[in-house]
Amino acid sequence: IGRRYGDKATVLAGLLAMLVGELLMTTSASWSMQIAGRLIAGTGGILLSVLMTKMVADWFTGREIATAMAIFVNSWPVGIAISLMLLPWIGARFGLHLVNVAVAGWILIGFGLMALVYRAPEAALSAEGERGSLTLETVYAVIAASSIWCLYNIGLSMIFSFGPSMLVEQGWSMAAAGSTISIVLWLAAISVPLGGFLADRTKRGEAIIVAGCIAFALLTVLLSRSSAVLPIVIAVGAVCGLPAGAIMSLPARVLERKTRAIGMGIFYTVFYAGSPVGSAIGGKLSASIGSASAALDFGAVVLLVCPAILWFFRRIVAGQKRLAFPTT
Repeated sequence: IGRRYGDKATVLAGLLAMLVGELLMTTSASWSMQIAGRLIAGTGGILLSVLMTKMVADWFTGREIATAMAIFVNSWPVGIAISLMLLPWIGARFGLHLVNVAVAGWILIGFGLMALVYRAPEAALSAEGERGSLTLETVYAVIAASSIWCLYNIGLSMIFSFGPSMLVEQGWSMAAAGSTISIVLWLAAISVPLGGFLADRTKRGEAIIVAGCIAFALLTVLLSRSSAVLPIVIAVGAVCGLPAGAIMSLPARVLERKTRAIGMGIFYTVFYAGSPVGSAIGGKLSASIGSASAALDFGAVVLLVCPAILWFFRRIVAGQKRLAFPTT
């Protein structure tokens, strides 16, 4: 879709779909309309995720790509954090209807900024509509990069999904447990762009991915086994975001400008397909063993798989370079 109609037009269509979906949920309380609104808005959100990632890569490939990707993906947890602060207050003060209106207002602001402010780089404009072909090796590399992103996010989601329950099992109140685990989210808002900056500054993005995932995994295991919960939670928040920007910069290493749209489509297809499976496995383990710590241990395991997949990704990239520059 992006290659056919252009990146900016597709993103604007995605924002419009999100707005239509939100307005459907605002104007009708019926179950069918609520489901339809969520499906339409979700479709728009997927268009945004795929195309805007490609647009960031168009601007920053060969420059501060890890920092740019880190700032881009950081908008998700920061947006959630702001929503958790503002929307309950709006709902308590003015009612649920105004909550939906506020969300629609934010979508309109995004639509206006994209329509009036964003400009594509000249090279991207010249490449729009051109058909590039993905080699099998490139597809494998994109799938590997997406698998790393998927497993990393599964590990992160285990903290937010099962961390509070784990603390409740240890005698904490639900309010205290939720507030304590939320520290991870706030600190991640700092550690994500910091990790991207370090990856670009040191040119050691892969080392940051490996070290970050291993440290994150070890702290996750320690969280359910130590009484020093608050220091460990702070350490998790400081470490967990470091690999994000470097991971998201991996596809740009193998995708040409003409193939980024379809390549990022593959990337997000693997990510969206794998994420719910990982969450379901974590929930199943927690229920079968009878402890939320089992889900955290599962998160640690998948984080430790990320460096192994990164090794596979490096092998593919090295093979592509040998083909591009054959020895004589």
